[in-house]
Amino acid sequence: MPVRHSLIHASFDARWYHLRRLSALHAPYHWQRWLTDRGSLTQHLINASQGHFSVEVIAQGWGRPNRSEAQILGMPPRQLALIREVHLLGNQEPWVYARSIIPAATLTGRERQLHHVGNRSLGSVLFNDRTMRRGPLEVSRFDITSEQTLWARRSQFYLSNKPLLVCEVFLPALEQVNYQPTTS
Repeated sequence: MPVRHSLIHASFDARWYHLRRLSALHAPYHWQRWLTDRGSLTQHLINASQGHFSVEVIAQGWGRPNRSEAQILGMPPRQLALIREVHLLGNQEPWVYARSIIPAATLTGRERQLHHVGNRSLGSVLFNDRTMRRGPLEVSRFDITSEQTLWARRSQFYLSNKPLLVCEVFLPALEQVNYQPTTS
């Protein structure tokens, strides 16, 4: 899959825009709803797939975040973090590529559990933690080829005031999925 290969090797050092400037990106309406929703993406995907949701771990290990990721997390250059890359699948099809950066300092105390999420969704852990708060959303676009653009969002999460960064790239198959806001 060329998209998967391109994303795994992407620098993620693209230009990121705060939501108030989303119109500057000219994101199609269908993607705007996915990009701007502050609720649990995992829950949206579970609902959209009628419960046929799973997580495929592509890679997880210690590495250096790129400059943009380290900067938003306030990490010194060259400091290692746990980097987790997964596909979020609906109906056994990759709908979202997610890349999470978890600084070593975050993986202390109760947050050590983040190192052992495995095939569970990181979102299921985050949105079930009473101490979780989410920072502002940023959006970007990745031009994979001259004909293919992928839309992405990222935000910092804080568990017990310890940061981590989650980037979610919406894959082409998700374009066929009807976005339904979750009701609480």
